[in-house]
Amino acid sequence: MERRRAAVPPGPFHIAPIFVERSEGATVTDVDGNVLLDFTGGLGTLNVGHTNPRVVAAAVEQAHRFLHTCFHIALYEPYVALAETLNAITPGRFPKKTLLVNSGAEAVENAVKIARYFTGRPAIVTFEHGFAGRTLLAMSLTSKVMPYKYGFGPFAPEIYRLPYPYLYRSGLDEAGHIAQLHDFFQTHVDPRTVAAVWIELVLGEGGFVVAPRNYVHALAQLCKQHGILLIVDEIQTGFGRTGRLFASEHYDIEPDLITTAKSLAGGLPLSAVTGRADVMDRVHVGGLGGTYGGNPVACAAALATIAEIQQRNLPARAAQLGDRLRARLLRWQQQFPCIGDVRGLGAMMAMELVTDRTTKTPAKELTLELIHRCVAHGVILIYAGTYSNVVRFLLPLVITDDQLDEGLDVIEHQLTALCR
Repeated sequence: MERRRAAVPPGPFHIAPIFVERSEGATVTDVDGNVLLDFTGGLGTLNVGHTNPRVVAAAVEQAHRFLHTCFHIALYEPYVALAETLNAITPGRFPKKTLLVNSGAEAVENAVKIARYFTGRPAIVTFEHGFAGRTLLAMSLTSKVMPYKYGFGPFAPEIYRLPYPYLYRSGLDEAGHIAQLHDFFQTHVDPRTVAAVWIELVLGEGGFVVAPRNYVHALAQLCKQHGILLIVDEIQTGFGRTGRLFASEHYDIEPDLITTAKSLAGGLPLSAVTGRADVMDRVHVGGLGGTYGGNPVACAAALATIAEIQQRNLPARAAQLGDRLRARLLRWQQQFPCIGDVRGLGAMMAMELVTDRTTKTPAKELTLELIHRCVAHGVILIYAGTYSNVVRFLLPLVITDDQLDEGLDVIEHQLTALCR
């Protein structure tokens, strides 16, 4: 840790004061030999678990052949094979094409570029409580100020922000949010200037708030009516996390563009924009890409990851884990007055902590103390939410029932100490 402080700036945050020596499945072992349960899954990147043997083997095999050529210089089959796979498995009964890049933020920025090019319009509609990444355009789309935006302006122009249908805090019901949605295009921005609406169907960093189904359908209808592209961010919801391969499947919608990353490649850096072929094909040659985008080792890992998800039916496992998690969290909500809300979709579950259920005052300090105590007792957790008062669960989908129960017992013990 002393070496880290001397060599690395404080900006990169860490949740657990440990250094990992090895990891497997749902556990990590630190350099002191402590074994911890990882309920964060590498911040949602490890749906197939740490060092999944199938993914590791595919990456090693590809690394022995070649590590890199740059797809712009000399092409290679794994890039094309992964694009074909994503075109086939993402929602949408229309021809699709895929661009591969490196990170979630890069995928979002390219989706916006493509939408603007295709429509010839400048404006992008985003949402309060949303998180799109830390680069300039992605940061402009992001809602939370501290730590993501504070001191980093000025931000990109032509970004308009809708209230997210956060029913627990908004004071509105679903119908009220739909009315607000229609008013938005009368009071904030002319829909004829809007290239795309970018939305997370379940807020990630924003606190695992699930968008109501009718609201999403109303939004999709408005986009279609005004020629606005619908970009659905599946970076944290994708690849089985919500109990379906993609969250969009819960809503029976067909987004024009989908962004994916995190659990796409089993832990290696890779992201994608998949969308309507007519939209993706519009951009001129050379307008999209990057030196490392679609690295062959990452592509091989991604193909193995998707095969593992499908053959082990991890979306169904996510649904089972979600049922177990929800039941336990709802029981805690009855026991502990500090738990104001329990919500989520599939294994993407969360609990929001408050100091008072009536005022719903965010309990940030309590949340941080709970996470600190759980890490000290062998369970790695992470918080979320605009007010940093949401405990989110992103456990690997390969976790066993015994491991899940062991970790939840630790959390319950700490809640008992803090919230009685």
